[in-house]
Amino acid sequence: MPNIQVTSRDGSQATVSVNNGISLMENLKAAGNTEVLALCGGCASCGTCHVHVAAEWIDRLPPMGEDEEEMLSLAPYRNESSRLSCQLQVTDDFEGLALTIAPEA
Repeated sequence: MPNIQVTSRDGSQATVSVNNGISLMENLKAAGNTEVLALCGGCASCGTCHVHVAAEWIDRLPPMGEDEEEMLSLAPYRNESSRLSCQLQVTDDFEGLALTIAPEA
C-alpha cells in the first residue's frame, strides 16, 4: 500500500495510503477528497479529476493515452505536469508520489 502526498486547492497537505490495482482517482475519493469530483466515473471524459503531479514524477508515470490527452487539451489549468487521476492505475511504484489537485474549471 503506497503512500502519496496530496496538496489540496487551499494548499493543505495530507499523506494518503492508496490501494494497488485501482485508479488514483478512486483512491482519492475513497480517502474522502471532495475536490476530485470524477463526474464521468473514470472514463476520461469530464476532466474533474485533473491533478498536477510533482515535476520529478512526470517521467515516472505511464504515458498518456489518446483520451486523456484529448480531455486535457480542453483543460484551462493544464500544464506540463497535468494528468487525469482516473487514468493512473496505482502500483507499488507510486510510493512517494506528490500531486496537487488542479484548480476547478
